[in-house]
Amino acid sequence: MYKKILSCVGEYKKYAILTPVIIIGEVIMEIFIPTIMAGIIDNGIKQSDVGYVVKMGGLMVLMALLSLLFGALAGRFAAVAGMGFSKNLRSKLFAKVQSFSFANVDKFSTSSLITRLTTDVTNTQNAFMMVIRMAVRSPIMFVGALIMALQMNAKLSMVLLVVLPLLAIALFLILSKAHPRFLAMLEKYDGMNSRVQENLIGIRVVKAFVREKHEKDNFQRTADSVRKAQVFAEKLIIMNMPIMQIAMYTSIVAVLWFGGNMAVNGTMGTGQLASFITYITQILISLMMLSMIFMMIVISRASIKRIAEVLDEEPTIKDSEENITEVADGSVRFENVSFSYFNDMNNTALSKINLDIKSGETIGIIGGTGSSKTSLVQLIPRLYDTTEGTVYVGGKDVKSYSLETLRNNVAMVLQKNVLFSGTIKDNLKWGDENASDEEIVKACQSACADDFVRSFPDGYDTDLGQGGVNVSGGQKQRLCIARALLKKPKIIILDDSTSAVDTATDSNIRKAFREQLSGTTTFIIAQRISSVKDADRIIVIDNGKINGIGTHNELLNNNAIYREVYESQQKGAE
Repeated sequence: MYKKILSCVGEYKKYAILTPVIIIGEVIMEIFIPTIMAGIIDNGIKQSDVGYVVKMGGLMVLMALLSLLFGALAGRFAAVAGMGFSKNLRSKLFAKVQSFSFANVDKFSTSSLITRLTTDVTNTQNAFMMVIRMAVRSPIMFVGALIMALQMNAKLSMVLLVVLPLLAIALFLILSKAHPRFLAMLEKYDGMNSRVQENLIGIRVVKAFVREKHEKDNFQRTADSVRKAQVFAEKLIIMNMPIMQIAMYTSIVAVLWFGGNMAVNGTMGTGQLASFITYITQILISLMMLSMIFMMIVISRASIKRIAEVLDEEPTIKDSEENITEVADGSVRFENVSFSYFNDMNNTALSKINLDIKSGETIGIIGGTGSSKTSLVQLIPRLYDTTEGTVYVGGKDVKSYSLETLRNNVAMVLQKNVLFSGTIKDNLKWGDENASDEEIVKACQSACADDFVRSFPDGYDTDLGQGGVNVSGGQKQRLCIARALLKKPKIIILDDSTSAVDTATDSNIRKAFREQLSGTTTFIIAQRISSVKDADRIIVIDNGKINGIGTHNELLNNNAIYREVYESQQKGAE
């Protein structure tokens, strides 16, 4: 786990190595400064040797300046290494998420992935920076100061034998209890991010139903649960500092008491006592630093575990070894296909589907809400994989194609239309980044989008804003259809993608499809009979099973579900 995450140091490795090397120089300077100070007091000031004081004082100033320089360089190198590490880690996480199938994303949830890419990476970065600085500085400072203290007065150093075991026990107890608390806290963060994301996406609905107060109250409760989890976790951690301070001040008082008596008795010089107090302080500060490192590791361990879960997750959909890179045609065949979102054959969304669709056919799909119409077509571009059975495209098992090849030949306009920040032209070029202006205009004309695009002052260079906030639902649907058409696919799937347009525009879009996409296999999922009645064949799906297949007239005569839907819509029209 740690090895995989530390590999993200990458090209910043030299800064990560230079930081502890330079810190060693800083610590050496700090360790020898008290000894020089003791000499100045006992040999210079006490003996009134001005020359010695000036010479050793100059040396001490030089060492202090070197220590300052080393500290500044170490801080800069640690910052560069830490920021670079977090950049690479975020990039690696994002790349991993991009390789996930829908099933993988469903497993983690969007809000949890956002928390892992932000809060968890920041926690890990802080731990990394602390480790490359303090994890080197603290033990070297501890060992160096301890050696100098023992050399100066071994008897007085016995004070540490009482303090250190008590500190070790207290630190162990705190660390052993803290990790699960921080893990629970991060899960609360996931919940808060989920509520924020959901509220911002649905802000229009919130305002339309005047639910601002309700949402504020809900968020207040969510934020309060995060606060309680954070307090519960950190109230244990904050005990570390007072325990360390009690140990430090108790040790200093003991050294002053026993050392003061030694100085009065003449068995210890005044300068030595002052230096010894400095060394004791250095020892205890280094222990405090070590305890802070352990605390940060405990805090970040929960984050590291969550990051590792994402990095270790295997995409459920991968390229096959065959890796076929060409789709012969747009024919589609379902052979005894069953599908479950939970990989449980006792809980299937689709059951025993058998279909044979010729290249260039237009297929309508009708069914009630929750009948698994979308689940059926999502198996064609391998957004999900079948649980049982096989889907064929162009006469080949879809699993034998490279994912890039398959998805480039299958254009899909999803139920939820998504546009990205940027201009209309930028969004359309998602279909083909090399598309010419003429091709863009032609695709928009086929999708009945050209007229409204040209009505904007900037035309195709109009900035859509985040998520296409300045276009209507119907306009957004038409832009998404145009984007799909630019792929020049062998198969195009319209998943209820004209639900927000009027019937006249819907009719014009279908007419353009018949004229310009005669060689493209077209799937049209719709709620309106008028959207599919001209299809070559219409599939009626009910509870994940095919209830009927035929033309509009055939189904009116022999399929009760289709006839019921048709008659209800005709009555509504009348």
